[in-house]
Amino acid sequence: MISLKIRKASEEDIKAVARVYVDGWRTTYRGLVPDDYLDELSYEDAEKRLIDFLNNENESFIYVAINDTGKIIGFASGKSIDETNFDGELYSLYLLQECRGLGVGRQLVSAISKHFKEKGIYSMLVWVMKQNKSGLGFYERMGGKEYFHRKSEFGGTVVDDVAYGWKDVSVLCVEEK
Repeated sequence: MISLKIRKASEEDIKAVARVYVDGWRTTYRGLVPDDYLDELSYEDAEKRLIDFLNNENESFIYVAINDTGKIIGFASGKSIDETNFDGELYSLYLLQECRGLGVGRQLVSAISKHFKEKGIYSMLVWVMKQNKSGLGFYERMGGKEYFHRKSEFGGTVVDDVAYGWKDVSVLCVEEK
């Protein structure tokens, strides 16, 4: 466990969040989606999408993980949804490569879950690319159950997605030490 602070993101954080997003995509999905798709991702486009996401009216929010030097090393976003049996979605979770496996993701998922609980949202799902074995393993270790399947397309490549869900987000809320 590394020393870090988790807090709700503001628009001032978006430039750093966009870097984590793009760099996270490039390290996580290399070999799963076309290289040119990953190489064409831009920090500027990611910033615009993240600002739009934050300004969306359907309860969208982002939490950031900040290391002891003040650098944003990861983020998670959530939004309310109207999906069969689920009211909240863990929309994204990205960490810098060197911060994986240190408990940062677990703490970010906990922050999202606590936020949902405060808003009266008690169930949550997350979509994961089926070929993303580390992502699947992470959500399985967190107690997620497989519920739905869909197909997505990135740069002309169709991938299978799996939705993991929790009927009670309380199980994901860890207390800070």
